[in-house]
Amino acid sequence: MPGMTITISTLLSLFGLGVAYFYMRQVMSVPLDLGLEGEQKSRLRFIHGAIAEGAMAFLKQEYKFLSIFMLVFAAIIAVLIDDNHTPDTREGMFTAVAFLFGGIISIASGYIGMMIATQGNARTTVSAKDNIGDAFKVALNSGAVMGFALVSLAVLGLVIVYVVMKSWLPADLPNHVLMEIIAGFGLGGSTIALFARVGGGIFTKAADVGADLVGKVEKGIPEDDPRNPAVIADNVGDNVGDVAGMGADLFGSCAESTCAAMVISAVVFAGNVDALLYPILISAVGIPISLLTMFFVKVKTEDDVSPALMKLLIISSALMAVAMFFVTRSFVPADFEIRGEAYTSMGIYWCFLSGLAAGLVVGLLTGYYTSGSFKPVQEVAKSCETGAATNIIYGLALGYKSTVLPYIAIAIAIFVSWDLGGMYGVAIGSLGMLGTLAIALTIDAYGPVSDNAGGIAEMAGLPKEVRRRTDILDAAGNTTAAIGKGFAIGAAILTSLALFAAFLTSADALMREENPGYDLLASINLLDPVVFVSLFMGAVLPFLFTAMTMKSVGKAAFDMIEEVRRQFREIPGLMEGTGKPDYAQCVAISTQAALREMIAPGVLIMGSPLVVGFLFGVPAVAGMLAGSLVTGGVLAIASSNSGGAWDNAKKYIEAGNLGGKGSEVHKAAVVGDTVGDPLKDTSGPSLNILIKLSAILSLVFAPFFVQYGGILIGG
Repeated sequence: MPGMTITISTLLSLFGLGVAYFYMRQVMSVPLDLGLEGEQKSRLRFIHGAIAEGAMAFLKQEYKFLSIFMLVFAAIIAVLIDDNHTPDTREGMFTAVAFLFGGIISIASGYIGMMIATQGNARTTVSAKDNIGDAFKVALNSGAVMGFALVSLAVLGLVIVYVVMKSWLPADLPNHVLMEIIAGFGLGGSTIALFARVGGGIFTKAADVGADLVGKVEKGIPEDDPRNPAVIADNVGDNVGDVAGMGADLFGSCAESTCAAMVISAVVFAGNVDALLYPILISAVGIPISLLTMFFVKVKTEDDVSPALMKLLIISSALMAVAMFFVTRSFVPADFEIRGEAYTSMGIYWCFLSGLAAGLVVGLLTGYYTSGSFKPVQEVAKSCETGAATNIIYGLALGYKSTVLPYIAIAIAIFVSWDLGGMYGVAIGSLGMLGTLAIALTIDAYGPVSDNAGGIAEMAGLPKEVRRRTDILDAAGNTTAAIGKGFAIGAAILTSLALFAAFLTSADALMREENPGYDLLASINLLDPVVFVSLFMGAVLPFLFTAMTMKSVGKAAFDMIEEVRRQFREIPGLMEGTGKPDYAQCVAISTQAALREMIAPGVLIMGSPLVVGFLFGVPAVAGMLAGSLVTGGVLAIASSNSGGAWDNAKKYIEAGNLGGKGSEVHKAAVVGDTVGDPLKDTSGPSLNILIKLSAILSLVFAPFFVQYGGILIGG
């Protein structure tokens, strides 16, 4: 029956929202102050309320700014985008609507994730009083709300925007134009992700660096000590950066990969709706597969925690590989052509499988390079015996080395996908990497919930056994968070390549309408000076962006450090524990700094393709995208893994190795961790957005570049 993909995708997305609601009820059924009395009860409630209030206050301020920006940029889209070959339809107006809708869905996803994370943190803490299994369940269920809600909203949003645009637009509108309009949905989601990632990363690292340098290094007090004025801001930042930021990032990847695949498939499967919307179905099928995976994992002892999280990744990937074999055979034609090349449905399945396998390999390699259980991080920890300088040297070396094997895995996936499915195969490969997105997000959101749980246990003065259990959860969460970042970077690389292919496909189709014999792909010559120079300019963009975000963290951290020092200096009895720190002021400093400092990097990313395309045309945009993709991916992996390794090297020492907490070795590790914080939580993950957003922005503005671009080189 025609349109089965729409029906199935809609039903599965609604089912996923129901699953998210079920897990939310599971989390909220745990009493906030389970078994607590007196001072501990009132203190836990105060800390929980301060974290939740600070997180939501930041989101409200950020979303106010984003609402204005989105409306202004939607107006720009509406004015600049118009295909002269469809004079009765102003595509820019419809693209602007899709853009705003994508932004709204992304905001809703981030809000849901933030809300449940700030409710699950304290409940994880109190559940850890009795046994670690209950605490693990609460933290994982909190993550599951985000995972299932976000993927379901992404799928439902794509179905809605397709159905609505199909009914609004003329029936004779070319399919590729329709899909270019729908790509506005992905652009909206990615735009929100830009500011959520950059702003959230600046917020959390300003607080983290301020808390560590003054509290741990200068004052010698433990992490999450309630005397430290920056600890609440630090806990708020975990949610702002690693829940709302990561969620928006992967929502963008899901929407962008799907849009890229549909832009290409519009040329191939113009009269076959089921095949045309097969990319949406991939994410939809991942919803029940992820739910089934959740039933395979139980935690009874402390040793079960880390293996349980890894099992989720492996089992979900295996189940997805089996399910998609039958889905692909059912909905993709057995034989079809792209630009005269013949392909098969089984070839497309192998494209999907290559992306799925590459995602799993990248995740496992990231775990190897960032986990304290393995040799690379232990070497970084041992380097601290000779001081902070050697720690930093070893950490940087680890990051650079860790890029090789993940890039080989991604390169193999690209080669297989391109060989078996052309540019469409690459887009399907990127969706393969995102096939188990609900589980990946569940595991990733579990991390900050566990981290917050440990901080709350410390600040509320709960027994040491509670903090010990939450630290075990947090240690596993640190590794999976690093894996999540590696997974997100790998997905961003493939997504960006898929969008790059979609941009070339779209621009080529537009140019052929005016000149039927024109071949854009043949005309892009690496030895053309315009292309070559733009390749160079694209290659330096990630480095400029990284410099801007790191300096932003440094400026924000400076303000935080000065404030924490002031409070220790001016508030009587603060160091002795009799004075009360002003937590709200530190939250306000991080909020103001994040909102102020995220603007310039945002302008850089969104402005670069528009300026290059307008001044130098489509070939120059292609060169810029290729340059930023290649260097941006490498820099993102290196930055993220160096930061993760420094963090876990510090935790390895704190576990009692090489002198333990308070030793000179530990102090050197803290310095390395502080250096790595903006790399792993701000610059590294934010580079995902740079390479994806530049590509989808180019795709959406392809009609503008074709009509008006290249004014400096004669069109």
